[in-house]
Amino acid sequence: MMDEQQLMDSYREQTLSGATGIELVIALYDGAIRFLYRAVMAVEEEDARGRRIAVKKALDILMYLQARLRPDVGGKTAQALGDFYAAMFQLTLEASHRASAEELQEIILCIRNVRDAWMVVARDPEANKILPRELRTREEKFTAVPTHAVAQEFAAESTSRGWAA
Repeated sequence: MMDEQQLMDSYREQTLSGATGIELVIALYDGAIRFLYRAVMAVEEEDARGRRIAVKKALDILMYLQARLRPDVGGKTAQALGDFYAAMFQLTLEASHRASAEELQEIILCIRNVRDAWMVVARDPEANKILPRELRTREEKFTAVPTHAVAQEFAAESTSRGWAA
């Protein structure tokens, strides 16, 4: 019989298997937020090892997100996201070093704000077409890839709507 953690892992895996590329990005943000909450709990429990493990997992997600940015496609929006990920990485390291639950909570709020912006993007059917290939689902990989002009138009539009970090 499966324990509760195995059930949750199985549920997450099934949920993500049908997700769009943008939904996968949102899931990564959710993961970073979840690990930062674990770090906050560890700080409150004075569990240095637990804090370090949770922070490392959150930092791994931020590095993954940053590594998948495509400035050649996303332009200024990709640059802004890169700057955001770098800032969150640095602030997370500093908050962990100081074992500051308050600073970790502020980082969670910042990441949640950008996550919410991705939720707005998720409602745009054209948005999934400009994601890097490795962040697209199998079905999305085989749809037509937009021209560079479409990608530039989306980047300009997303910046004008205030989606940039």
